[in-house]
Amino acid sequence: MSIDDQTPAVRRIRRLAEISDRYDVILCDIWGVLHNGVAAFAPASDALAAYRRRGGTVVLITNAPRPSAPVRRQLLELGVAPDAFDDVATSGDVTIGLIAERIGEPVLHIGPARDLSLFEAAGEAAGRPPRLAPLDEGRYALCTGLRDDVTETLDDYESELSAMAARAMPMVCANPDIVIHRGEAMIYCAGALAQRFEALGGEVVYAGKPHLPIYRRALALAERARGVAIDERRVLAVGDGMKTDIAGAARAGLDAVLVTRGIHRAALHGDSFDAPAGADKIQRLCDDFSLWPVAAIGAL
Repeated sequence: MSIDDQTPAVRRIRRLAEISDRYDVILCDIWGVLHNGVAAFAPASDALAAYRRRGGTVVLITNAPRPSAPVRRQLLELGVAPDAFDDVATSGDVTIGLIAERIGEPVLHIGPARDLSLFEAAGEAAGRPPRLAPLDEGRYALCTGLRDDVTETLDDYESELSAMAARAMPMVCANPDIVIHRGEAMIYCAGALAQRFEALGGEVVYAGKPHLPIYRRALALAERARGVAIDERRVLAVGDGMKTDIAGAARAGLDAVLVTRGIHRAALHGDSFDAPAGADKIQRLCDDFSLWPVAAIGAL
């Protein structure tokens, strides 16, 4: 038997409803699945809303490095339908707990000012605010992204990351995503800086997907929404990133569906975005990562 014979074939589906009735809960990624940072994908909202009308529960699960409340507001502003989901679990929510655990230690923030709400929320949780500090005073760093992801690149942080590594200064990564699409532009995320820091010998604690704490939180929210214990065999994760969404589902022991017109769209669809992803390209991508979702779909 060849290796190809031993790897599972990934089923291609056109509609979420083709398989969703097997599941009581969907944990759905946001960026790349429900919107692209500029506008919502209306059919995706419609698909999730229809699933909820049939009795399903939807918890959105995202590596956004912000508390869930502002993420929820942003979703509605972008046009995601309010009846498309029950709750939201963010990497920021998990990060708040990590900051609160170290509330007495001065922290260097690497990221845009819009993410400072994390520190405010952690201060409320801990009963006192954390102290933001420069590099030479920080005991650890919290990375939420590049400070200016429009004009900066990873190279702009080389000296800062090298200095942190030399001081054995750990980093908490609030968003393990490497890149995202904002409209058509490719944007580096905190995960890219964390990856570079690890290459320099630095220690990183990750708050979001593919790591388990965010899945525990999302499942707890789903259980609260349903009011009954959840059978994790009847939970489906939906996402567009192999390293985050599909790998995270595998670590959590959950079935997953890969959305192909997301972060891997160039590899799967080539230059023709409207053309369907070929079965051979999907299979090759999954084999490369040794991760095999139960199905692949162009878009919800």
